[in-house]
Amino acid sequence: MFTLDDLARTIAERAQAGAPTSYTSGLLAKGPTHCAKKFGEEAVELVIAAAAQDEAAVRAEAADVLYHLLVVLKSRDVQLSEVIAELERRTRQSGLEEKASRRA
Repeated sequence: MFTLDDLARTIAERAQAGAPTSYTSGLLAKGPTHCAKKFGEEAVELVIAAAAQDEAAVRAEAADVLYHLLVVLKSRDVQLSEVIAELERRTRQSGLEEKASRRA
Protein backbone atom coordinates (compact mmCIF):
# COMPACT_ATOMS: atom_id res chain seq x y z
CA MET A 1 0.00 0.00 0.00
CA PHE A 2 1.30 3.46 -0.97
CA THR A 3 1.75 5.74 2.06
CA LEU A 4 2.50 9.37 2.83
CA ASP A 5 5.97 8.19 3.87
CA ASP A 6 6.42 6.79 0.35
CA LEU A 7 5.33 10.11 -1.13
CA ALA A 8 7.66 12.05 1.17
CA ARG A 9 10.57 9.84 0.04
CA THR A 10 9.67 10.39 -3.62
CA ILE A 11 9.55 14.15 -3.05
CA ALA A 12 12.97 14.03 -1.35
CA GLU A 13 14.40 12.06 -4.28
CA ARG A 14 12.91 14.35 -6.90
CA ALA A 15 14.13 17.42 -5.02
CA GLN A 16 17.62 16.33 -6.05
CA ALA A 17 16.70 15.83 -9.73
CA GLY A 18 16.97 19.45 -10.87
CA ALA A 19 14.22 21.84 -11.93
CA PRO A 20 14.23 21.12 -15.69
CA THR A 21 13.50 17.42 -15.17
CA SER A 22 11.27 17.48 -12.07
CA TYR A 23 8.13 19.43 -11.24
CA THR A 24 8.88 18.87 -7.56
CA SER A 25 12.41 20.19 -7.88
CA GLY A 26 11.10 23.20 -9.80
CA LEU A 27 8.63 24.03 -7.03
CA LEU A 28 11.29 23.72 -4.36
CA ALA A 29 13.72 25.86 -6.36
CA LYS A 30 11.21 28.72 -6.17
CA GLY A 31 11.35 28.65 -2.37
CA PRO A 32 9.02 28.09 0.58
CA THR A 33 6.78 31.07 -0.17
CA HIS A 34 5.99 29.79 -3.66
CA CYS A 35 5.41 26.28 -2.31
CA ALA A 36 3.06 27.66 0.34
CA LYS A 37 1.08 29.65 -2.22
CA LYS A 38 0.73 26.59 -4.43
CA PHE A 39 -0.46 24.57 -1.43
CA GLY A 40 -3.04 27.28 -0.70
CA GLU A 41 -4.32 27.17 -4.28
CA GLU A 42 -4.73 23.42 -4.08
CA ALA A 43 -6.51 23.68 -0.72
CA VAL A 44 -9.01 26.14 -2.19
CA GLU A 45 -9.62 23.79 -5.12
CA LEU A 46 -10.35 21.00 -2.63
CA VAL A 47 -12.82 23.22 -0.77
CA ILE A 48 -14.61 24.05 -4.02
CA ALA A 49 -14.78 20.38 -5.01
CA ALA A 50 -16.11 19.39 -1.58
CA ALA A 51 -18.73 22.14 -1.63
CA ALA A 52 -19.82 21.00 -5.09
CA GLN A 53 -20.19 17.47 -3.71
CA ASP A 54 -18.07 16.09 -6.55
CA GLU A 55 -16.44 12.98 -5.07
CA ALA A 56 -14.08 12.35 -7.99
CA ALA A 57 -12.83 15.93 -7.85
CA VAL A 58 -12.49 15.69 -4.05
CA ARG A 59 -10.25 12.63 -4.44
CA ALA A 60 -8.10 14.32 -7.08
CA GLU A 61 -7.82 17.62 -5.22
CA ALA A 62 -7.14 15.87 -1.90
CA ALA A 63 -4.25 14.05 -3.58
CA ASP A 64 -2.93 17.41 -4.83
CA VAL A 65 -3.26 18.89 -1.33
CA LEU A 66 -1.34 16.03 0.28
CA TYR A 67 1.42 16.24 -2.34
CA HIS A 68 1.75 20.02 -2.01
CA LEU A 69 1.65 19.80 1.80
CA LEU A 70 4.63 17.46 1.71
CA VAL A 71 6.41 19.80 -0.71
CA VAL A 72 5.84 22.67 1.75
CA LEU A 73 7.25 20.55 4.55
CA LYS A 74 10.29 19.70 2.42
CA SER A 75 10.77 23.38 1.54
CA ARG A 76 10.96 24.19 5.26
CA ASP A 77 13.02 21.12 6.20
CA VAL A 78 10.22 19.75 8.37
CA GLN A 79 10.01 15.95 8.42
CA LEU A 80 6.67 14.19 8.01
CA SER A 81 7.60 12.16 11.10
CA GLU A 82 7.73 15.42 13.10
CA VAL A 83 4.20 16.29 11.98
CA ILE A 84 3.00 12.79 12.84
CA ALA A 85 4.61 13.12 16.29
CA GLU A 86 2.77 16.42 16.80
CA LEU A 87 -0.52 14.77 15.82
CA GLU A 88 0.19 11.92 18.20
CA ARG A 89 0.92 14.38 21.01
CA ARG A 90 -2.36 16.15 20.34
CA THR A 91 -4.41 12.97 20.43
CA ARG A 92 -3.46 12.48 24.06
CA GLN A 93 -6.04 15.13 24.97
CA SER A 94 -9.43 16.13 23.62
CA GLY A 95 -9.59 18.44 20.65
CA LEU A 96 -11.19 21.13 22.78
CA GLU A 97 -8.41 20.90 25.39
CA GLU A 98 -5.73 21.00 22.71
CA LYS A 99 -7.25 24.04 21.02
CA ALA A 100 -7.59 25.86 24.36
CA SER A 101 -3.93 25.16 25.14
CA ARG A 102 -2.87 27.03 21.98
CA ARG A 103 -4.46 30.23 23.29
CA ALA A 104 -2.55 30.08 26.57
